Amino acid sequence: MTAADGKAPQESPAGAGQPFDDNVLRQGRLLAGAIRRTPGHRTLYLLAGGLVAVILATAVAQVVLNAWNGPFYQAIEQRQLAAFLHQLLVFFEIAAVLLVLNVSQTGLNQAIRLKLRELATLDLIGEWMTDKRQSRITRAGEIGVNPDQRIAQDASHLTELSTDLGIGLLQSSLLLVSFIGVLWSLSRNVAFTFDGTTFTIPGYMVWAALLYAATGSFFSWRVARPLVRLSATRYAREADLRIALVRGNEQADGIALAGAEAVVRGQIAGSLAGLIAVMRQIVVATIRLTTVTAGYGWVALVVPIIVASPAYFSGSLEFGELMMVVGAFNQVQGSLRWFVDNSGAIADWRATLLRVTNFRQALLNLDRFEQGVERIARAEESSGHLVFDDLVVINFNSRSTLSESHLDVKPGERLLVVGAPASGKSTFFLSIAGLWNWGTGRILTPPLASVLFLSQRPFLAHGTLRAALTFSVPDPKVAGGDLHAVLARVGIEHLAASLEKEAAWDKQLNDDEQRRVVLARMILARPAWVISDEAIDLGDAAMRDLVVSIFGKELAGAALLDISGRDARDPFSTRTVQLVAAAPGDSKKAS
Repeated sequence: MTAADGKAPQESPAGAGQPFDDNVLRQGRLLAGAIRRTPGHRTLYLLAGGLVAVILATAVAQVVLNAWNGPFYQAIEQRQLAAFLHQLLVFFEIAAVLLVLNVSQTGLNQAIRLKLRELATLDLIGEWMTDKRQSRITRAGEIGVNPDQRIAQDASHLTELSTDLGIGLLQSSLLLVSFIGVLWSLSRNVAFTFDGTTFTIPGYMVWAALLYAATGSFFSWRVARPLVRLSATRYAREADLRIALVRGNEQADGIALAGAEAVVRGQIAGSLAGLIAVMRQIVVATIRLTTVTAGYGWVALVVPIIVASPAYFSGSLEFGELMMVVGAFNQVQGSLRWFVDNSGAIADWRATLLRVTNFRQALLNLDRFEQGVERIARAEESSGHLVFDDLVVINFNSRSTLSESHLDVKPGERLLVVGAPASGKSTFFLSIAGLWNWGTGRILTPPLASVLFLSQRPFLAHGTLRAALTFSVPDPKVAGGDLHAVLARVGIEHLAASLEKEAAWDKQLNDDEQRRVVLARMILARPAWVISDEAIDLGDAAMRDLVVSIFGKELAGAALLDISGRDARDPFSTRTVQLVAAAPGDSKKAS
């Protein structure tokens, strides 16, 4: 299905047409590769190297501590006070080393977590705020909903889980390697007597630990599987609730004036109900998982003693040797049960990883995604004109065309493009700016650096008012006197005293003041081209007169393409064309 049919593509830019792609290994490699290409990754490698060294040293110290069990419990069994006191001194020496190593590991863990979050978030921000993807992704389906949560909250949660789980897995693996040999060697002391015959089973305690851990891991994996899907759904519902609350806050005055509290309250309550329904399912799944993991943990307290007890009661193992076997078994079994203990966290990590990486992949796949439909060809016009050739703009509801199949707008010309409601005026505006590509035909633009795009909703950067006025000005070091004069020119000279004040100006200023700030910015920028999506039509007659005056003086030489819904008989423009819309697939009406 192509855009010429007026239909949107069926797949999301993530590629699968599903909320997430569950290939964890591939997604993990993609994210790791992205972090590796982000500036500052060498620091992460140095921290990781230091952490590996600390974990290795910790594993060695724990092997030494396990070996200490033998003489210590032997001294207790034989009531040798001097040996007992000596082993206590040895214990405190080992414990002091382990304390230093544990503190070092905690510090490196936190440092890696912070650095990993910084790198992952910077990578996502870089991919999001590049090639106008932050705008394009919003029209790509579900994957483009709530990008702020994926970049901030999900990335933070992912890096915390990745750090904790990664370090835990590494530590368990090193302990397993360290103690499995010790336990295999100690298994030689576990002898059994049957019908007068004494025999040993090579690696008996190792096989027992492997069997017990494998059984627990299997049941934990089976029980934890639904948590992956439920966790992903939960994060989406959390985002829906947060957005509903934000909208309620942003539209507080309008809600109160319209008496719409009950309606909005119902919408927020609906979002909350969706979240609570998912959370209930997570609670049930978590209870099931806890039943398995807690039961596994309690039984694990006695399993090594039960397994080794025949040898102890037959006399082939002394008490000190039994404690060494139990200690080594617990270390091996504890390493092997890492999956059991972290089943819930792994499910959470997996869901978060896929949300983050699929969002990132969707950003990278936007071009390929948009190639699934016919696309408007675009290029820069060598002589600086704005040209439309056989342009058809497709959106989800209509196909829009200009009343002239070939339209050449020259520098300095004033063109009015008039369209009825729902004729696709904003989509036409976005297509000129390169933010919407579905359609056919061609758009040739002057150098975009010379063009100022004015949307219906003014953009005011947070920070100082000076920055909000000058962020798009070629020379941002505009003198204060110039700014004062420009503010007076657009009728907001009362704001001159607030030039260095930092604020969220889109919240501080009313609609009329925001439009006048945009006009001031336009005067300061002196663009060669201004393309407006009904932005200069808003406001009263005085505002309209001000706009006409600006284009008659400060911007007398600038070209203007004004996309509007007002009457075509406007003396302000030198030429008028119509934007005509037709239903999807109705080529006759749109021609």
